[in-house]
Amino acid sequence: MALLVMKFGGTSVADIDRIRNVARHVKREVDAGNQCAVVVSAMAGHTNQLVAWAKEASPLHDMREYDSIVSSGELITAGLLAIILQSMGIPARSWQGWQIPIHTDDAHGAARITDIPGQEIRSRVMAGEVATIAGFQGIGPDGRVTTLGRGGSDTSAVAIAAALQADRCDIYTDVDGVYTTDPRIVSKAQRLARISYEEMLEMASLGAKVLQTRSVELAMAYGVRLLVRSSFTAPEDCQPAGKDDLDNTGTLVCSEDEILEKQIVSGIAYAKDEAKVTLLRIADKPGVAAAVFGPLAEANINVDMIVQNVSHDGQYTDLTFTVQDGDLPRAMQVLEEAKDKIGYEELRGATDVVKISVIGVGMRSHAGVAAQMFKALAERKINIEAITTSEIKISILIDAAYEELAIRTLHSLYGLDAA
Repeated sequence: MALLVMKFGGTSVADIDRIRNVARHVKREVDAGNQCAVVVSAMAGHTNQLVAWAKEASPLHDMREYDSIVSSGELITAGLLAIILQSMGIPARSWQGWQIPIHTDDAHGAARITDIPGQEIRSRVMAGEVATIAGFQGIGPDGRVTTLGRGGSDTSAVAIAAALQADRCDIYTDVDGVYTTDPRIVSKAQRLARISYEEMLEMASLGAKVLQTRSVELAMAYGVRLLVRSSFTAPEDCQPAGKDDLDNTGTLVCSEDEILEKQIVSGIAYAKDEAKVTLLRIADKPGVAAAVFGPLAEANINVDMIVQNVSHDGQYTDLTFTVQDGDLPRAMQVLEEAKDKIGYEELRGATDVVKISVIGVGMRSHAGVAAQMFKALAERKINIEAITTSEIKISILIDAAYEELAIRTLHSLYGLDAA
């Protein structure tokens, strides 16, 4: 018997039929003797409609009122799920964020959770009542509703699991787990039975869309085990997920200590939303990097990969770095305005690039992973434009035309192809 937090996203609760399907997943766990709290998102597309209405009412709106509007979608889903569970004979009650309460700071639209006193809801769940909880929301210091920003329902679920001291947080999505890479690109991609928090965090931040980065950070900080499962598998075809023996159920995101056989490389991630900026012939002198990156930081433009090439005579340098493609126009404008201070001769921007990342905790104890990567790509005439590394990650920037070839090459190179 386990205490589970189950989270279902917008596509899983898109209409009444799908909410009934969610209820059957919950019933399966209840029938197996598990205690359940269920965190739900708004129905697919509902939040977008609410946001559009708020903007139509006034482009420059009060964010406190914005939060009261956009948080309403989750309330509807939580109430509908509670009604359907009750019709199945399962005791259930819906909870809004302020009723738990989920305390947050006052950053409306992007609030961060500060505390969740979960004693009352835990006692009800342990007594057999299913809690259906509106995700994505909390209550600020002033007593007003707040929303948690992008990925807020995932964050809600993990935080509630930590507060309830749950055995696990099950994230139901439209895929049946985390794969070694995108199966749409590599047909031999394998579902991972287990992946460490650190690897999942890297994959989430580098383009894998299964889990939001913020929720993985929170799970790692509080030791909340996450299980990624599919909500579109028929509930009767799924086994109840107890505390252990989960390797055939989905993908378990857990501490590195729970993974007995660590692969050198666990997955290949990619990000298409990268843009490259190059400044040519900058005087190579102290303070130049600050003159480039200072104005970008002031404009809240995040810089990722950085490469600097110094001329043979040491007088000039070329500087290349990446930003999010949506930030490219602003980045170019900021740098053009700072041209006299920086002193470059030419500024170039391009979006025809992609970032490919090789991820694995096994890299810590194995040499030669990067050398293999560079050799394999060179053999296929794929030029590397920038490189960044960490203990468990190597990221490269290449021409977007070679994206699929590079991913397939590296997936095979590190033995990730399914038999």
